[in-house]
Amino acid sequence: MESVSIPARTLVRPAPRPMSLTRQRIILTLRNPMAVLGIVIIVIWIVLAIIGPRLRPYSYTDFAAKPWTSPSAAFWLGTDALGRDLFVRVTMGARLALVVPTTAVALGVLLGSIVGLATGYYGGLLDDIVMRLIDVMMAFPMLMLYLLIIYAIGPSAINVIIAVAIGSTPGIARLVRSLTIDLRTREFVAAAQLRGESGWYIMLREILPNISGPLLVDACVRVAYAIFATGSLGFLGLGVPPPFPDWGQMIGEGRGWVLMVPWAPLWPLIAISSVVIAFNLLADGLRRAGWVD
Repeated sequence: MESVSIPARTLVRPAPRPMSLTRQRIILTLRNPMAVLGIVIIVIWIVLAIIGPRLRPYSYTDFAAKPWTSPSAAFWLGTDALGRDLFVRVTMGARLALVVPTTAVALGVLLGSIVGLATGYYGGLLDDIVMRLIDVMMAFPMLMLYLLIIYAIGPSAINVIIAVAIGSTPGIARLVRSLTIDLRTREFVAAAQLRGESGWYIMLREILPNISGPLLVDACVRVAYAIFATGSLGFLGLGVPPPFPDWGQMIGEGRGWVLMVPWAPLWPLIAISSVVIAFNLLADGLRRAGWVD
């Protein structure tokens, strides 16, 4: 009998799973030098905000030395008009400068997304009424609107968050509305409607994930502006009340002594500028990485 040769089994390797679009964007973002620089600056300030005040033996309210002591080994950034350690106050102020604007913009994104999704998806009379109200709000200069709100409800961290969130909501709502109008006629939305899905399901599960990229880039830009705005409110005395350190307030306290002790307003000014630049670099890096189609 003739022997029958049985061919050896060939191992078929499964095809690699395709990389998700979000993962691709994250990888491209981390390869972008501007985005990485922005992230590094933000991380440095987060670390300084957490551990910076603990590196010194003084509290941000302690009268540690003579007023306007020059920067030295004992006082790394010098002291202010009351002899308080400026390094402690600048790093402590970073907590306020990072938490208040990001929280305000996050609240504005939440409110603006709800308004923009509803008006963009349903349209009609609701869209006309809401958009006219948004037009009225956007006609005000933003800083003037913040001043009016803070003057009405009083200066505090919570009230600054409320003011910045209210000021951010109209622009975010208009952005989300325009993106929703573009997506509501797409095939995947029509398929969800044919399945009998509710309007809010379609908005939250079908439309919102597809506009998250532009919304993220816009939020980074708005955080940068919110940091500048909260600093301006502090400079005008309408930010967080003393004695908690506020970068804008520190600039205002040192502006009258800028010729004699230029380091007093210089450190908080550098701090505000660096964080604003960092968020703008991150936003530009996200845009270049394809988060905005």
